[in-house]
Amino acid sequence: MKGDIDPLEVPSSELLNVWCMPSTANVGSQEMPRHLEPVNLLAARNERESVQVALRPKVTWGGCGIAGTVQVQGNDLISASGDRLVIGQSLKIQRVVPILGVPDALVPLDLPCSQINLFPGETTALWVSIDVSSDQPPGIYEGQLYITAVKADAPSRPPCMGKAEKHQLFRDLRDCLELMELVDQNSMDKVVDRVKSATSNLRRALLSPSFSECLSDNGAVESKDEDAISNRSICVKLSLTVWDFVLPATPSLPAAIGISDTVIEDRFGVEHGSNEWFEALDQHFKWLLQYKISPYFCRWGDGMRVLTYTCPWPADHPKADEYYSDPRLAAYAVPIRPVVSCVDAGPNFLQKEIDILKAKDHWKKAYFYLWDEVILRCNFSYWIGMSSPTYMARKANKKN
Repeated sequence: MKGDIDPLEVPSSELLNVWCMPSTANVGSQEMPRHLEPVNLLAARNERESVQVALRPKVTWGGCGIAGTVQVQGNDLISASGDRLVIGQSLKIQRVVPILGVPDALVPLDLPCSQINLFPGETTALWVSIDVSSDQPPGIYEGQLYITAVKADAPSRPPCMGKAEKHQLFRDLRDCLELMELVDQNSMDKVVDRVKSATSNLRRALLSPSFSECLSDNGAVESKDEDAISNRSICVKLSLTVWDFVLPATPSLPAAIGISDTVIEDRFGVEHGSNEWFEALDQHFKWLLQYKISPYFCRWGDGMRVLTYTCPWPADHPKADEYYSDPRLAAYAVPIRPVVSCVDAGPNFLQKEIDILKAKDHWKKAYFYLWDEVILRCNFSYWIGMSSPTYMARKANKKN
């Protein structure tokens, strides 16, 4: 089978292998196929669970150097009581992209439906993550992912409705609910009027562009195409058990990751201390926090000397308290000198920082990080000298 294969006429299982791997696995381009089994995950509330879905072509049905194109489509995970983990919100899919040959970057896919290209003799991995909110009802949630081989020029599904259309649909449905909630308190004439108004709102919602593909000329749901796709697809069954307890917002085991601020400056073309620089660091801080990682920024000096800080603003800035008080932050690095030159670098800078921070409840999360990998005797001597102002400042705090 090669060259002129029509993926619309052949089951996708004959064109590619699909199997699942744990999130801890390193799925490289030469990962060999395995048997496809249902995915069963366990999560507490306020927790994220992930799994990988690997795809590897058996034959070529595309052109221009690719093995073929596949469509990735998912649906909500639903419990027996009707609660949902919505795709695109709680359930997200990203493509694993290698950097220097190592699976590293995660590139988001458009949901609920997207297309990706597969390459001959290479395994491609999809990263499926499910975020369980702290108020998600416990239960067993089940859903599916459909992997379907398609022609390279096949149009994907219409994109999700825009924000304005979502708000309009929400208002229409809310108006319907308000019209019908109090019908038992009205006369029959008013009930009839309310039913007519609710019917009009529902009809307008159903005729919105988001549902155009579901309606044929006579108003019936057009399901033949859906059935044809599902019959040709490879179905990955997902099951997530949500336990009836909530993980705390603050991790019990701090996981700190450092980011070089000079790398950010070079990568994003921002000047140290500029508004754009502060914005770039703020985005990195917020991005890592959502993964329960306590970030710090760093600037390397001579040898392995390093200036580390979690917040680029001084302790008396409103942003500092916002950073340090975030319950998701398990630990933060206190700078021993100003991060930017515009801040007063007087001899009492560190003492002032500590005096402000020690009065806060979050002070127990503070630490100092002055030197990376102290190995040689001269490193120890220099490290001790660097630590002296810090030690004296903390000693002074204890006396106070």
